[in-house]
Amino acid sequence: MARKSKLRKPLRLLAWFTTAVVVLVAAVLLLFRYVNPPTSAFMLAYALDNPRHSLQQQWVPLEQISPWMPLAVIASEDQRFPHHWGVDFVAIRQALADYQTGDGLRGASTITQQTAKNLFLWNGRSFVRKGLEAVLALSMDAMWPKRRVVEVYLNIAEFGPGIYGVEAASNVYFGISARQLSPRQAAQLAAVLPNPKVLSAARPSSYVLERVDWIQRQMRQLSGLEYLTRL
Repeated sequence: MARKSKLRKPLRLLAWFTTAVVVLVAAVLLLFRYVNPPTSAFMLAYALDNPRHSLQQQWVPLEQISPWMPLAVIASEDQRFPHHWGVDFVAIRQALADYQTGDGLRGASTITQQTAKNLFLWNGRSFVRKGLEAVLALSMDAMWPKRRVVEVYLNIAEFGPGIYGVEAASNVYFGISARQLSPRQAAQLAAVLPNPKVLSAARPSSYVLERVDWIQRQMRQLSGLEYLTRL
């Protein structure tokens, strides 16, 4: 009995702490549905790791981004984006099935998960981070419209060392604003997103150019800009 009494207080404190964290995260997610995030976890990490290098990022609303850009990232990263709840359980099952048949274990991370990771978490492959990412993505999908998820993603995604957001990337790589991106330029930016520290939109390798061609084919197969009306 005495042992249960000793455990009761720590458990109560843990319950209060967990509740406080959940409420805080929900409040921040609700705030960011309407207010643009001033920065992201990834941008803060870059600034801390590279104090002598400037970080380039400029927020632009989705209406001022070429519609080819959201189509390109959906075609490249998450073609079931309009249909899942932030975590694509169909893609996860397929990835596990492919792994069991001898294929390499591929990622099944959605645009919503990538937004949650870039905004709140850290890079890495730990189960803890993936679990937090999934919980945040499910919560984000429940609280944000799909268009808001895409808007935030395109404004905080890393397109190269110190280059965050599609407006900065468009200026650096093509000398134009994000609203002027052509289908191929949008595909070229989307092609580097899986690993922007290695893949370059400025000097695209043969691998990047192959990805650009593949993304453009996927954009056409998704019925072009009509696909965005589902968001």
